[in-house]
Amino acid sequence: MRYLLSEEELADERDVVTLRQLGREAAELLGLDRQDQVRLATALSEVGRDVLAGGGSTVLVEVVTEPAPGELLVTMTSRYELAPDGAVDAGGVPAARRLVDSVQVAAGPAGGSVVVLGKRLPVRGGWNRHTLDDVRGALSRPRKATADDELRIQNLELVRTLDELRTRSDELARANEELEETNRGVLAMYNQLSDELEETNTGVVALYAELDERSKQLAAANEAKTRFLRNVSHELRTPVNSILGLASLLAESALDDEQRVQVSYLEGSSRALLAMVNELLDLARAESGRQEVVLADVDLGPLSAELQGTLLPLARPGVALDVQVPPGTTLRTDRDLLARVLRNLLTNALKFTDSGHVRLTAAPDESGEHVVLRVEDTGLGIDAEHVERVFEEFYQVPNRLQPSVKGTGLGLPYARRTVEALGGDLALTSEPGRGSTFVVTLPVGSADGAPVHADQERLQPLLARVLVVDDDDAYRQVLRGLLGELAGSVVEASDGQQALERLRASTPTLVLMDVRMPVLNGDAVLAAMRRDPALEHVPVVLLSSAEPLRTDDLPGAVFVAKRDLARDALLDAAAAAGLSAGQA
Repeated sequence: MRYLLSEEELADERDVVTLRQLGREAAELLGLDRQDQVRLATALSEVGRDVLAGGGSTVLVEVVTEPAPGELLVTMTSRYELAPDGAVDAGGVPAARRLVDSVQVAAGPAGGSVVVLGKRLPVRGGWNRHTLDDVRGALSRPRKATADDELRIQNLELVRTLDELRTRSDELARANEELEETNRGVLAMYNQLSDELEETNTGVVALYAELDERSKQLAAANEAKTRFLRNVSHELRTPVNSILGLASLLAESALDDEQRVQVSYLEGSSRALLAMVNELLDLARAESGRQEVVLADVDLGPLSAELQGTLLPLARPGVALDVQVPPGTTLRTDRDLLARVLRNLLTNALKFTDSGHVRLTAAPDESGEHVVLRVEDTGLGIDAEHVERVFEEFYQVPNRLQPSVKGTGLGLPYARRTVEALGGDLALTSEPGRGSTFVVTLPVGSADGAPVHADQERLQPLLARVLVVDDDDAYRQVLRGLLGELAGSVVEASDGQQALERLRASTPTLVLMDVRMPVLNGDAVLAAMRRDPALEHVPVVLLSSAEPLRTDDLPGAVFVAKRDLARDALLDAAAAAGLSAGQA
């Protein structure tokens, strides 16, 4: 809705004063604040002088109520064209643009310009015809103010504006002081946090250094423990075997019944002690990573039947040892190590099952890439807090059958490490009073999942027994990994002298040997092999980080640079060495 509030004539300077008064009063009646009232009055005065200079005009003061909240419009027409732009200090339309919300300058119907000034109304309950009639009535009263009166009013408005500016300037100064104080506080806090952070970083660095040192100490202690277990196990085996031999001799001699009982006790205790010593030695091998893995195709049917026959005497009365392995269930793994793992799991289940059954099952998983073996029992079960602890060395779960069974707490830790060495994993679920289930998951193929070389069939005889000679333990492990499932068995030597001892003890089908080693270099060992009729035709692959050696005068030897070594390169070198030695 568009509503006309006032229509005035602009013919002389007094009309400009009247127009200024009219604009201020209209702004006040429509709810604009004091500063907006002054702005609108000043804008009308500036544009009115320009229009008056062009010969006067009719001034229309209107209100547009839509869209809300509405807008106050003042329209003036000049007979001459007005400059829509220019310097603000020149007054007129450019100055008015700084004072009101909108200024539109358009061409008039008979030439000249039409100027429309717009000022948005404040948000309120809305304008209707009745309220606008009241505003119109208030604006229609006669005005008698002179130019001096208007000047006095302008001066008062200027004083008020200056007071407001001074107040705002003071507030701004206080805000700046507060901001400065805040900045100083933030800077001090930042410096404090930086100092604390630097101190914390220093502490963290020191902590990491200490942890690194502790880690080295723990690794050294673990290595020392492993060496101790291995050495003690080896040392204990000899006297225990001697005791067993003497017990066997005593059992065959003329003894009375009481003496035979005592000798049987002696033999049983010795065998239990030997089993514990073997567990210690197996665990030491598994921890050191030196456990030799010999891969072959294993049929689980005969293996499980063999275990069932061996362990059946250990079952308590009323406990069934059940084996459910489908015919033809096979996988490629180390048969001896897998048998030890299953023997440990079945023996452990039989120890703590006094009624019901112990069952061994085996079947491929859904993907067909793994075989899952389960050892289930209806024994005592294990509380949740002990499920993972049973895989800790020497830990035994307290239960009512514990006093009547013998063990070291090493079987399950050894079983898990061995399964991991075979490329699988061992998990346990258990419920007290209902039994436990051990799940062994192994890959159907090789333990490391390595691809098969294209010349596997031709290389199998050459890789039946491989001797790896290198003074670097880590690099010997690398060579083991590269050989993967292709090698029948792998024997290691850490220097040239030890290599000659291994060679004379059992002739290998292939030697992988580092050139630079302590005691004897690889070329010296190779020369000694070529002088020995039993070893002169054994293929040799020489490995070195240095420049290639001349092997033309050493038949059966091929050089490979360590930096270029990969599975295919190693196997190609082995094939070449076999051809050179006349064995491939």
